[in-house]
Amino acid sequence: MIVRQPACQSILANLERVIYGKTEALSLVLVALLAEGHLLLEDVPGVGKTTLARTLARSLELEFKRIQFTPDLMPADIVGSSLLRPVDGTFSFSPGPVFTNVLLADEVNRASPRTQSALLEAMSERQVTTDGVTRLLPRPFFVLATQNPIEAQGTYPLPEAQLDRFFLRLRLGYPAAAQELSMLYSQSGQHPLDDLAPVTTGDALRALQAEVRAVRVERSVGEYVVRLTQATREHPDLALGASPRGTLALFHGAQSVAFLVGRDFVRPDDVQRLVEPVLSHRLELRAQARYAGRTPAQVLDEIVARVPVPT
Repeated sequence: MIVRQPACQSILANLERVIYGKTEALSLVLVALLAEGHLLLEDVPGVGKTTLARTLARSLELEFKRIQFTPDLMPADIVGSSLLRPVDGTFSFSPGPVFTNVLLADEVNRASPRTQSALLEAMSERQVTTDGVTRLLPRPFFVLATQNPIEAQGTYPLPEAQLDRFFLRLRLGYPAAAQELSMLYSQSGQHPLDDLAPVTTGDALRALQAEVRAVRVERSVGEYVVRLTQATREHPDLALGASPRGTLALFHGAQSVAFLVGRDFVRPDDVQRLVEPVLSHRLELRAQARYAGRTPAQVLDEIVARVPVPT
């Protein structure tokens, strides 16, 4: 994807100063950000997942907080709790780290399902409810969660309800040899993140997000989005197809792609570009398909090839 939107070019350039050789993956990060979605980074340790979150927050001059998920983490450690004030015997609310702009949920699958569920309301509705009181989160609000797909000991699989709240799932992967060599010498002194300057602000980002929602989507393209997600619910290899939330994510993601490449309308290939990262983590294969070595990505490729493209 060639990013032509000027403000987004600046953000991407900042990200590439720290994360080497991953232009396509970083472009997808911008797609999620502009569509007001959350991101699940599923990759092996040491490829820059945490660094990416910090770089993004600094580039946008946004508040950044990190939660290290562990088996003993409690929901109150995320959303906050009411504390007793000994002076007057009253309770006051102490906000948790979820009250921020960019939240890194590091190794999110290491916490118990009860603790993982504390993020559901925040991710879906940009608010948290404690002690019967609903409190709005700052805007913009962006969750970047990480998990290691290899390690299984001491982890809890993310439930479908939480996976569905992630706009897209992304893998950075290892850098090529040339980029890894450049990384060595770029960090021989200080880390590139140390002198990284912001290139825009949270208010400017919100303005860009509003522009994305104004990108035109012809009805035939909207029908194409629906046909793709409907096909996942009817495919014989899938026990669970994409939800309506997945349909919305594909629709708004296509608007983001069109905006990034400098168009004010969506084309079918914008939709196709996002089918795998937006929908694959929302699907569940039937047992027979899993045993046969099938993957959600293969099923989606078949669906894209079969569903008629609007002209």
